[in-house]
Amino acid sequence: MARLEKLYSQVENIKEQYFIRNRIAEENRQKENQAAVRIQSWFRGCQVREFLSHLHKKATLIQKIWRGFAARALFRQRVKTAYFIMKMNFYNKMAVKIQRRWRGYYVRKYVHNYYARKRYLEGLTRKNEHIRRDLEEFAELQRRERERITLEKEEKEKSIQAQRLHFLLSTKQVSGESMRHTLCVYILHIFI
Repeated sequence: MARLEKLYSQVENIKEQYFIRNRIAEENRQKENQAAVRIQSWFRGCQVREFLSHLHKKATLIQKIWRGFAARALFRQRVKTAYFIMKMNFYNKMAVKIQRRWRGYYVRKYVHNYYARKRYLEGLTRKNEHIRRDLEEFAELQRRERERITLEKEEKEKSIQAQRLHFLLSTKQVSGESMRHTLCVYILHIFI
């Protein structure tokens, strides 16, 4: 009981200390609250920055993996394209070689066959000589025909001239008026 008595005597003191501590606590509560809020915000900021850093690292890792995958796929595609082009160029070259050999063989065998060409040229030479002879004969015939036609024309003109001038050959005496008439007809014939 003595303790209880002691405690009752100290109740006022305890109350006073309680109120003092409560007042001090109330006075410091705002500061402590602000300090706690500041500590919490700093800690939460550190957590968020760490999380964002973690997300950034993971995003970088994902991007790195994706870009590597895309680059390898693009590289494979380019290699396939280059291989295809190289293969097509090789096939084209081989086709050109085969075509060149075949065309050379064909031309040598059938188009530019030396012996067939020689026979053809010899036959052509004989035919040309025959045609040349025929043409020369034809030209000679035409020349003779032209000469004959000119001779006939000259003969005909001489005959016409002789008919016109026949009165000059006669020994009969012709009267003046008849002579004038004959000369007029002759002159008309010459100019017409």
